Order: sequence, then structure tokens, then C-alpha cells
Amino acid sequence: MTIDLGHHGDAEVGAGLIDLAVNVRHEPMPEWLSGPITASLHHLRQYPDKSGATSAVARRHRRAENEVLLTAGAAQAFVLLAQALRTSRKPVVVHPQFTEPEAALRNAGHTIERVLLPEEDGFRLDATLVPDDADLVFIGNPTNPTSVLHPAAEIAKLARPGRVLVVDEAFSDTTFRPGVDGEPESLAGRGDLPGLVVLRSLTKTWGLAGLRIGYLLAPADLVAKLAKAQPLWAVSTPALAAAIACASPTAISAERDIAARLATERSHLLDRLKHVPNLTVTGTPASAFVPVRLSEADKVRLELRERGYAVRRGDTFPGLGPDWLRIAVRDTATTDAFVETLIAVLKERS
Repeated sequence: MTIDLGHHGDAEVGAGLIDLAVNVRHEPMPEWLSGPITASLHHLRQYPDKSGATSAVARRHRRAENEVLLTAGAAQAFVLLAQALRTSRKPVVVHPQFTEPEAALRNAGHTIERVLLPEEDGFRLDATLVPDDADLVFIGNPTNPTSVLHPAAEIAKLARPGRVLVVDEAFSDTTFRPGVDGEPESLAGRGDLPGLVVLRSLTKTWGLAGLRIGYLLAPADLVAKLAKAQPLWAVSTPALAAAIACASPTAISAERDIAARLATERSHLLDRLKHVPNLTVTGTPASAFVPVRLSEADKVRLELRERGYAVRRGDTFPGLGPDWLRIAVRDTATTDAFVETLIAVLKERS
């Protein structure tokens, strides 16, 4: 079966629908972020200068500046990696996960090997499943769409000389663990692992999907190689202003508060889903979305649209299928109304 790797949650959303399909936070932008973005509009006659944003991101993650590459969203980083590493002999993508890494690799002419993590293990990473001769490996943490937060130590087992290990941490800022200072299981600060590339996005928590801002952290020689494949002035002046603001102590503190609140809202969603007949939640979701399995989910999704709710289909993710949906975590009132509607749809179908 051919899988549409180019399908994304924004295609599910339409006029009048409550959006549970896109994993972008729906809250007003704080002034400490909107202010610098607005101010940057007065400097659009000048070409973008990435030096300040590069320094800010490097300080945040305690990395050298030459280990940081700013990108037009994390998605651009996948394209850069696929283009710059064309000599890779055996690229492997660990699924289920975000489909853009595989799409970018295929578009660049790579032949891909998929490693499918089994549902019976909660879609958790087992490093031994990745072939030893893989020289380019992609994995998400936490993984979209499974919402699994893999142990950093297990992912670190995949790092080795001669291999580029790409860890997509676009949703790392959504994770929270009581008693843990910072983002649990993040490898962003690890400059000691050979060939490690960590991708980050600022579009999810701060609602900046339309601005396109992200970055990657990697060994300096690899950053230089990727930078050569990047278009000139790839990141706009407003996006650079956002990167500086989002790397500030104010932003990091706010981010941790949001992640803690999200954990509470996610727990509420999971509790409510326990009362939905014949629905399965696999593993322990740890991010801003929850994958669910239920019979004829593809048809249920369409009936939910008729009642005003957009959810993400699961059949476009390798390793899932037509009986899967992905539901974004929202406020408790939205969750309650959605689950009541879902139960009503299922009762009518039974």
C-alpha cells in the first residue's frame, strides 16, 4: 500500500471545525515574543543577520556557536540533511514517526529502510532493532504521532563513529516530569556523542507555524556542511527575532510552566478516553497529542468532521493504519465536549 508521506494535520482543518488535528498550541502570543517580532518589521530593508539568534540558541543549550544552524522550521533541516548527505549508503527511519524525514530522503534520491517499532512494546525504541550498518538514522523524541518519550540513554546507544544520528526534538519542550529540571530525555546539550544531530522547532509551543523557525545542533564540521546546502538568508528577520526571544530565561521558564499545565490537560484527556468503548491508547503519551486505536477510525474521523471536530488520520504514518487517529491535547472543556461527541458517534455506529 502506498502511504501519503506528504499528508499533514493542517489538511484536516477547515472552516468551523475545532482543531484537534494540528499540534500547535492555541493561546495568545505573550508580549515578550510578539514585541520583538513586531519591532523586527522596521528592519526588513536589511538582509537578515543570524548572528544574534545563533548566539542566543548556543547559550541556551550550552553549545558552541559553530554547532548551531538556524533553519526555516525543523522541516527545512530534514531537506538539508537529505541533500547534504547524499553519499549515505544505508539511511534508516524509525517509524512510526513524522513523515517529513523519509519524504525528504526519498525526494533526494535515497533508498530508505524502515524500522517499525511494535505496538505491543508501546512503540518504545529498542536500539538493537536498528541495523548496525545504518550510517544515517532518524528518530523522533518525543515521537510524533505516538507521543512516546524514549529514554535518552537508549537513543544514545545508536550514536557511533561513521553514523549520523538525527533526533527530532520538535516536541521536546512539551514534555514534563515532576522533579526534573528542564526537558526530560533531551539530548540537545550532548556535544560528546559522535554524529549526533538534534533538531528543534519553535513553532509548536509558541504558535509560530506560519513564521517558520527552528534550528539544529550538531558537530561543527557537519553544521558547516549543512550550511553549504542551505539557501542564502534562509531565516527571515522576524523569525530570527523570535529565536532570540524564545531562547531567553523568560521564555524557558514560561515553557516549563506550559509543559506542566499540558501534562495536567493530557492526563485529563487520557482519563476521559478510558470511558470510550473499544478504544485503545498504547503506551504512555508524553507530548501534546495522544494516538488512539479504534475500529474503522477512518470512518469515525469523517463523522467527527460532520459534528465540528478535526482529528488527524493515522493511516499516513508507516507502522500505524486506518484504525488510528491522533488527538491534540487541548483545554479540559474542549476535551470534555470532544469525548462526549466521540462516544455519541461510536454508539450510533454500534
